[in-house]
Amino acid sequence: MKRLLSILLCFVSLSVFASEPAASAAQEQAFNPGEMILEHIGDSHEWHFATFGEGEHGTHLSLPLPIIAYQPGQGLSVFSSGKLSHGQSHNGLKLEHDKLVAADGSGSKVYDFSITKNTASLLFSSLLLLLVFTAVARGYRRNQGRAPKGIQSFFEPIILFIRDEVAKKSIGPKYERYMPYLLTVFFFIWFNNLLGLMPGAANLTGNIAVTLTLAVLTLIITLASSNKNYWAHIFATPGVPKALLPIMIPVELIGIVVKPFSLMVRLFANITAGHIVILSFISLIFIFKSAALAPVSLAFGLFINVLELLVAILQAYIFTLLTAMYIGGAVEDHHDADLQMGYDDGSPTTHVAH
Repeated sequence: MKRLLSILLCFVSLSVFASEPAASAAQEQAFNPGEMILEHIGDSHEWHFATFGEGEHGTHLSLPLPIIAYQPGQGLSVFSSGKLSHGQSHNGLKLEHDKLVAADGSGSKVYDFSITKNTASLLFSSLLLLLVFTAVARGYRRNQGRAPKGIQSFFEPIILFIRDEVAKKSIGPKYERYMPYLLTVFFFIWFNNLLGLMPGAANLTGNIAVTLTLAVLTLIITLASSNKNYWAHIFATPGVPKALLPIMIPVELIGIVVKPFSLMVRLFANITAGHIVILSFISLIFIFKSAALAPVSLAFGLFINVLELLVAILQAYIFTLLTAMYIGGAVEDHHDADLQMGYDDGSPTTHVAH
């Protein structure tokens, strides 16, 4: 987990210095590190990049995002989030702690379908993936039978690694049908981990809803691919006395849900923890009001930021590998032993998926 203290320190420190307005001597307020950290790692209805200047006269560099909300009895409202800045209200709506609520304080229900910072980041990264791999596919068609060139030559070793070292070894002879999903998951997580390290970027892979969606997709694919041998290991575990089956069956059923749950928590916790700890170190400069701490924080951050580049691809690899292992356990047949899946020198060993 210590490796997760990474990357943003150098970049985020610049953002923090810019975005925390210096209050005037007469109106100086205590620095709130918790509020600052939650603001940076949380979602928002506007994409804030930096603040230039001091106090209320500072210039905010931000991108207003679309507000899309439905209120029973009042209908659908679509407008720019810029109309709700500085505590203003519009169309009977306002923002409280970046949550859309009724402006009259009645507490009436508001259904929020807005394009938030994380949603915009998701759309941007998806478009980026489409553009990149459309170019890669075009390179394969153009250089068929020849050595790869350009962007294709960069991604081909990574694609072959996922195929040969992850899919084939974890899933076996049925690996081909799962390659599109495994490649999509790997590059989606990797790209968004890297994008999250940029100044002013969204913490997409540190959002529990995103990691939950990825984990649920893995669970659905695993269960949809499962065969009778998979369920036989759950309801009639080989080598287990029948008297213990009432205990083992609930444990195995819980394990079905726990596996994708671990995927969700691992990715979310690793990415979010890194952001929180880095911002905590930055906050020390403002808490102690000492510029002497800045060089130390930046030097530490530079080292950690370089290390975080490894963490970005490592988390994508771990999620993809575990996904392949879970799928491999669901599709494994008895005769897979003949292909040396889970066996060493003909002697049964514990399969990697178990």
